Amino acid sequence: MEATGEHKIPVDKGHSAWPHLFEPFRNAAATVANFFSPSADAVNAESAYEINLELPGVAAEDIDVAINDHVLTIKGEKKHTHEEKTKTYYFSERSYGAFQRSFRLPGDVDTDKIGADFNDGVLTLTMPKTSPKAREEKKIDVRRG
Repeated sequence: MEATGEHKIPVDKGHSAWPHLFEPFRNAAATVANFFSPSADAVNAESAYEINLELPGVAAEDIDVAINDHVLTIKGEKKHTHEEKTKTYYFSERSYGAFQRSFRLPGDVDTDKIGADFNDGVLTLTMPKTSPKAREEKKIDVRRG
């Protein structure tokens, strides 16, 4: 960078100064998306995969888990309302937020046996692995044309 003019404004050589003005907003969309995206961790155990999602304040009936084309999608909505009434004041607080996380599953997941448990604000998805199949060699006939 070099200072240009009398005002000593730093400017990248060959680049406009305008992008620097918007730097704080550059990743705003990603920041907002991450705010509503629940934290998750994944485990690859011997007989199953496990995904744990932190969903504090979300009710079990507000969680939807689906699988389509080996992609596991978890959707939900947090709904929280708190009210206090006394003789001298009234306090009301509401917070809402929808979220969605998707995970592409490995090919060895038995999708018919996926289980979901929700306890103390943590959703645990257990995905059993299919038993390994012996690889067979298959002969392909070559046609002559």
